[in-house]
Amino acid sequence: MVKKRLLTFVAVVVVLFAAIAWTSPSILKDVKLGLDLKGGFEVLYEASPFDEGGEVTPQTLKQTAKALEKRIDQSGVAEPEILTEGANRIRVRLPGVENEEEIRELLAKPINLTFRAPDGTVMLDGRDFKENSAGVAYDNFNRPIVTIELKDGDKFYDVTSQLVGQRLSIYLDEEMISDPEVTYPIPGGSAQISLGNAKKADAEYLRDLINMGSLPLKLTEKYTQSVGAKLGLNSLKDTVTAGVIGSLIVLFFMVIVFRVPGFVAGVSIITYAWLLVLVHNWLNATLTLPGIAAFVLGVGMAVDANIITAERIKEEIRSGKSMSSSLKAGSKNSFRTIMDANITSIIASVALYVIGDGAIKGFALTMIFSIIVSVITNIYLSRFLLSLLVSSKAFNKPKHYGVKEEQIRAL
Repeated sequence: MVKKRLLTFVAVVVVLFAAIAWTSPSILKDVKLGLDLKGGFEVLYEASPFDEGGEVTPQTLKQTAKALEKRIDQSGVAEPEILTEGANRIRVRLPGVENEEEIRELLAKPINLTFRAPDGTVMLDGRDFKENSAGVAYDNFNRPIVTIELKDGDKFYDVTSQLVGQRLSIYLDEEMISDPEVTYPIPGGSAQISLGNAKKADAEYLRDLINMGSLPLKLTEKYTQSVGAKLGLNSLKDTVTAGVIGSLIVLFFMVIVFRVPGFVAGVSIITYAWLLVLVHNWLNATLTLPGIAAFVLGVGMAVDANIITAERIKEEIRSGKSMSSSLKAGSKNSFRTIMDANITSIIASVALYVIGDGAIKGFALTMIFSIIVSVITNIYLSRFLLSLLVSSKAFNKPKHYGVKEEQIRAL
């Protein structure tokens, strides 16, 4: 039974480290980096209504954010992050983007298609057209035209009936792109935009603009930040290097001072770091510099939890109790202290997440999950591994736990 528990300890550690070594390359490869690590740019927009007397509502703000996301997807930019903030702001983060000016112009462009009567009255606007319905076709002279579908065919028929013999000008924003004459009422809800002798590429460009849709709100840039890819890569490299060096020094310190509990703490902390990255990927979260800061802070809290447990065990050993009793009493006495600290940190992180914006939310979310993973690994896993070693009788001398014989008091 004694040897069996020792073998169980070895088997658990070997399986854990094998799993970590086997999966870490793919896990690290799947980490989604933010623009401060990957490079790219960030824009903060302030939203306002197009029409005088209009208002910005939570619904229109979300609709505008979705419209921006749609435009970004069609531009080919991967992994955008679009967040609404406060009552009238939208933050856009686009990692890995090089053609910044082109994307910024595309994002804030109103792109509103309207059909107007000769007196300038808007007869139809972007809300009357089906989403993604614009296409490219050819007229009888083999010239490219843009076709669009309307939601209500009867409405289009009524509009064209009113304007027979007159012009129904087609505007993209405030630029007239076609000025056809209505010769008869048009049924069916399908309209065509003639482009004269334009090339197919021009028709395809117009089609793509129309399919991007109009923005419910007007956007004004309030803040922009660009990070070069090389600068972001250097930041990631320096941060990871500092974190690895710091963690190795801490683990070495734990083993020297606390011996067996220090070694077990090292196993738990490595497992903790692996699980935290795994959870981060599972949540499809974006890793940023504040997120790494929260990660490192979580490692510090994990070390602190193991130190508290190890010190309590040492106190019980100094009091003259057996190793088994010292482990039980030390683990029990340290549990409340550790949980009090973790619960306090979770409450503070939740408050940061609710009140904060952008990077603060990322920091808070990483902290919450790091605390949860830390409880699993640095309390329960550490306790399980220590109980296996103590019950195996292989490490039952006080010096194995950093206690000298002369420090032990008789009961």
